[in-house]
Amino acid sequence: MTQATMERLEPRVRQSSRPGHGHPWLTLLAVALGVMVVGLDATVVAIANPAIARDLGATFAELQWVTNGYLLALAVSLIVAGRLADRFGRKTVFLIGVAGFAVASVAVGFSTSIEMVIFWRVMQGFAGALLQPASLAILRNAFPAEKLNMAIGIWAGTSGLAIASGPIVAGLLVENASWEWVFFLNAPVAVIAIAIGLWVVRQSRDPEATGSFDVPGVALLSAALFSLVWALIKAQEHGFGDPLPLGFFVAAAVLGAGFLVREQRAKHPLVPLGLFRDRSFSAGTVLAMLGFFALFGAFFFLTLYLQQVHGMSPVDAGVRLLPMTATFIVASPVAGALTARFGPRPPLVAGMLLTSVALFALSRISVQADYLSLWPWFIVIGMGFGLVLVGSTEAIVGNAPAHQAGLAGGIQQTAAQLGGVLGTTVFGTVLATRVGDVLLAKLTDAGVPADVAPGLAAAEEYVAQGVAPVPPGAPQPLADAITTGSHLAFMSGFQTALVVGSVIALGAALVSMLVRRGSTTPGTTHAGI
Repeated sequence: MTQATMERLEPRVRQSSRPGHGHPWLTLLAVALGVMVVGLDATVVAIANPAIARDLGATFAELQWVTNGYLLALAVSLIVAGRLADRFGRKTVFLIGVAGFAVASVAVGFSTSIEMVIFWRVMQGFAGALLQPASLAILRNAFPAEKLNMAIGIWAGTSGLAIASGPIVAGLLVENASWEWVFFLNAPVAVIAIAIGLWVVRQSRDPEATGSFDVPGVALLSAALFSLVWALIKAQEHGFGDPLPLGFFVAAAVLGAGFLVREQRAKHPLVPLGLFRDRSFSAGTVLAMLGFFALFGAFFFLTLYLQQVHGMSPVDAGVRLLPMTATFIVASPVAGALTARFGPRPPLVAGMLLTSVALFALSRISVQADYLSLWPWFIVIGMGFGLVLVGSTEAIVGNAPAHQAGLAGGIQQTAAQLGGVLGTTVFGTVLATRVGDVLLAKLTDAGVPADVAPGLAAAEEYVAQGVAPVPPGAPQPLADAITTGSHLAFMSGFQTALVVGSVIALGAALVSMLVRRGSTTPGTTHAGI
């Protein structure tokens, strides 16, 4: 790449008559507010789901689609959206994404049927895919290299703030207003983000992205990601060995191979495969996936533990998890400073080791564990995840050329989404399998009569969610025995799943050793270590 080309690709500071136009920290404010609406949505829906089902008469399968429809639309669109941002302008695509997300959120709130809710949730997924990669690309082009890590840390902390406050805010709205207000809440935040973004965010794009759009590549990648996410969703219902998810896993592999062949031959590829020759970029992608794997797997089943085993309300469980989410908010800017000082490798190694230790420690807790034995490890997980998220994001975005920052952001977000789905799927499969193995023995050990226990053991699907299958009208001694045995079986599966997560996080710490500091000059990448 010639010096003239490098200079053309680098972000420039242009004089503007508008005060604040192009200011990096005001740009970060606009981006953070946009990302906040997606962060809020990540946790509020789970709280609103029971009320949605009650008001709209939704079945359990339909309720799953409220989440899965959003997830599928988001996962298949992120990389394409990142490429669109590079080609047509990061500011434009970001603001369209924020506006689309707000409109879809309001439409969900006005929905009068579960089918309408699902449709508009899918639209939210497409809109979220537009804004998330563009937000990282805007930061990559707004900040000098020495301040980018801090900006990414604050960006991640803002998302963490939204995720942390989501369950509490949603619980209060559902209890005191209605579930519709959980979605209406996104609108004012989005309006403020758009207003600030229109005023301060500077437009940037990839000057080289002028050729024909890689339509075959888009089709192959979207189909491959759809098949993969669909297979993971179905694996949660049927298990990994069932022919249905296996068929989609095979389809994902075939389509993915076809996509790689296409990209090698395409004149204007959707994803230039040369990006992955940089081992830090590749390792950062894997680590983003593994970080979200550990967090979402642990978060989902810790929530079940607090609500089902300890009988807490969703709001109470959200408050109890605040040490994890609040620490993540604080840890993200700290991780940005550490990454700026030492590079992403030390924070990534430390973050994965902290996560591994915390998951293993939590795997030792019992049914009767009090909160004092839990919250210190919640803090450790929050610290570990903050280090991993910022370090892996810098490894991906910092090692991609500035003119491909939108694509890099799409890859980072796709890895995060796949990691989250994979975490809940693998943790859930391990937990359910273990529950099935021990449930009968735990029930009989707890005092359930030998002629009653086998019939109850058939309800292992409910026990895997922490629910005790107590028959209506059961005598209190029998009800207590069933509850004790079911909770012991759940805890056995819960502990096994956390041990698996701990081992995977430990392996990820080794992968972290492959990462090195991102490029110090926008528009360039390092070669070698």
